Amino acid sequence: MSGDARQSRRRLPAERVTAAVRQLVYAFGDSPVVVVGRRSDVLMWNRAGHALFAGHLAPDSPDQAATRPNTARLVFLDAHTRDLYVDWPRKARDVVGKLRQAVDHYPEDPHLASLIGELTMRSPQFATLWAEHRVRAWDMAEYRMRHPMVGELDVLQHSLPVPRGQGIRMVVTTAAPDSTAQAALQLLNQTLLPPADRPATAHPAAGTLARVVPPVRS
Repeated sequence: MSGDARQSRRRLPAERVTAAVRQLVYAFGDSPVVVVGRRSDVLMWNRAGHALFAGHLAPDSPDQAATRPNTARLVFLDAHTRDLYVDWPRKARDVVGKLRQAVDHYPEDPHLASLIGELTMRSPQFATLWAEHRVRAWDMAEYRMRHPMVGELDVLQHSLPVPRGQGIRMVVTTAAPDSTAQAALQLLNQTLLPPADRPATAHPAAGTLARVVPPVRS
């Protein structure tokens, strides 16, 4: 590796969400969106993304580097996130694959090395998967999620690189049109509205879900 290449890797830019990235996130409307950095730190989420993935965490936790959630830590160390995925081992393998990719791209990032060391020490499952040296280069994956408010739903998670983002990507969650999963996402979005702003009627499938989901109290 040339001296210039080594120098450029040592001087990794600070991760931040630009106005252009925020505009792109808002363009997805009610779809859950999470913006993650090269080490899988959560840099931003919209309200739906927060509600789907981490409603148990403070909504503003990504705003400061010291309080930012990390999706790898959540998957391996957080009981709420573990319970979100019906096939948790598959999600765990995908997370490890993304971290392997990050190490390939940013081998001299000390914070990334520290994260991997922490997870290796604290999670036997992570240590086992990391030792397999597998890289899974996925940009779209299907998962069945088990959400505490709206039940089970089959979703697609799209991992989209942010232009000029230096490793930043957006994870956008979608569901098949007219499916119960789409109705569940709509119902989740309705719970985010103040009671006076909630629609009087919902998607037909959401009515079924509403009968089994406890009412949200403001």
